[in-house]
Amino acid sequence: MSTQTAPDPELVRFYEEAEQKYLRSLKPEHFMEAFGQGTQRKITLESFDLVRRARPEVQCFNEMLIQYPRAGTKLGQVVPDNLVVLHPEPLQVRGSFVVELQPARPFLVIEYVSKGSRRKDYDANLRKYERELCVPYYLLFYPDNEELTLFRLGGDRYASVGIISSGRQPIPELELEVALHEGWVRYWFRGELLPLPAELADQRDEERAGRREAERERDAAERERDAANTRAAALEAEVARMREEVARMRGG
Repeated sequence: MSTQTAPDPELVRFYEEAEQKYLRSLKPEHFMEAFGQGTQRKITLESFDLVRRARPEVQCFNEMLIQYPRAGTKLGQVVPDNLVVLHPEPLQVRGSFVVELQPARPFLVIEYVSKGSRRKDYDANLRKYERELCVPYYLLFYPDNEELTLFRLGGDRYASVGIISSGRQPIPELELEVALHEGWVRYWFRGELLPLPAELADQRDEERAGRREAERERDAAERERDAANTRAAALEAEVARMREEVARMRGG
């Protein structure tokens, strides 16, 4: 049972109106996504789906508008490509993630930057994650250049996370490690590379093909065994016949 309390209706209405205003302000290029961005987003979502099977509190959102109060009168708004939040119960999120209405804050934000992309001001976003939202981890990936940087908040500034002996960068709180693998950001959970659905399908097909080949070899072996038994029985019958024939000749 959820323990989240009902929020103030006036506050909810305020954020809903701010959300609609934000959506109306978006330019057409915001809705255009490069191949690299789309592919990496798909990999991330599929990987975190697997993580959540073992860690239900790890909740991953896609293109979710984050809204939060900031100093002064202007509302803070930012949209990472992916957002990860840690909370033991399913979060009640509508059109945006309103920080002051949620029981947990953003834990990891992820952005994918393609060449010539004008969808976002990534420098401004970094400042928001670092100084205003204080998000513990920030992952930035350039698909065109195959460049990955994982930042961790230390004090009030981000610092890149060092590479450990596995050759990957750790997020210990999630039992995750990240690194480039065949040109994409991939995730290792508890030391094992998280497979993608296509990879699982390939593995399943290989296993099925292996089983079919083993069955064919077994059937062929059984047929050869049956044929050998038939030949042995025929040979025994022929030997018996010859013995009978020899016995008759001696008796005659």
